[in-house]
Amino acid sequence: MGRVKHTMRQGNTTARNTPLALEPKAVHYRLRLFVTGTTPRSARAIQNLRKICEEYLQGRYDLEVIDIYQHPEHVKAEQIVVTPTLVKQFPPPLRKLIGDLSDTARVLDALDIVACPASGKAA
Repeated sequence: MGRVKHTMRQGNTTARNTPLALEPKAVHYRLRLFVTGTTPRSARAIQNLRKICEEYLQGRYDLEVIDIYQHPEHVKAEQIVVTPTLVKQFPPPLRKLIGDLSDTARVLDALDIVACPASGKAA
């Protein structure tokens, strides 16, 4: 599992199944998901993104979930105007995706992940 930094709650959650050293050519993703509190749309976006990350980026991502009610300083710095907003910080280019992330194909496209048609896994 990738590292998940949950800014909505106290503390961090970190877990890994596979060390990155075993996959030397694997690209590691750094993602930030901006949400507003515990709204149903925010909860769906978090759930959808975690599912996508575990299915397509297992062990190759850092996810930070930021509640803009608790951390309003991030809104201006990251130019967030709507939530939920997913920001792909790494690998370049920087990308932003707005919505509840329920359209998996759209999210994979925004993250530059090509899914293999037969297995659904990332290529």
